[in-house]
Amino acid sequence: MELMEGGELFEQIMKKDKFTEEEARTATKLIIGAIGYCHNIGIIHRDIKPENLLLKSNEHGLDSLKIADFGLARLLQGETMAKTTCGTPGYVAPEVLLQLGYGKECDYWSIGVVTFILLSGTPPFYEEDGDTFKLFEEIKQCKYNFEVDTWETVSDEAKDFIRKILVADPK
Repeated sequence: MELMEGGELFEQIMKKDKFTEEEARTATKLIIGAIGYCHNIGIIHRDIKPENLLLKSNEHGLDSLKIADFGLARLLQGETMAKTTCGTPGYVAPEVLLQLGYGKECDYWSIGVVTFILLSGTPPFYEEDGDTFKLFEEIKQCKYNFEVDTWETVSDEAKDFIRKILVADPK
C-alpha cells in the first residue's frame, strides 16, 4: 500500500482548470498503462474518474498518478460480459447504459472522458439541470463537441484521440 500525499486528480483539476496537452498526454498514458495491466489479468475497473486517480506527491505532479478505488471492479473470465449497470454518471460508457453486456472497453471510454476534461476543463457530457436521464441519452448518442473556446488551442491530434476513444460502439 502506498501513501498518496498528492491527493485526487479532481482537486488538481479544480485548482488548475485545464492542463497542457503534454500534461494530459502524460496522465492519459499512465492511466492507459495501468488499466492495460488490469485488463491483461482480467480485471475491469468500471469507475475511472478524477476522484479515483491519485497523485503520489505534488512534487512529481501527474507523473505520479495511480488508480484507486476498485470497489466496482470485476474479474472477467474469457468472453464473459459484465451486465451490472454501475459507474459514475458522467463517465459511464454507452454500452453499460444500454445493458447489453460489456467488457473492458468501458474503461477506455472513461479514460476518454477524463482526457477530455484535462484538455478543456469541461466534461464532454453534462446536463445543467442535473437530469441524469438526459445525461445518459447524451452519452448513449455520443453527443459531445469541441465548441468551447479552450478547444481552439488544442491540437488536431488530441481531438482525434478524443474522437477515436469516445465512440458509441465499443468495438
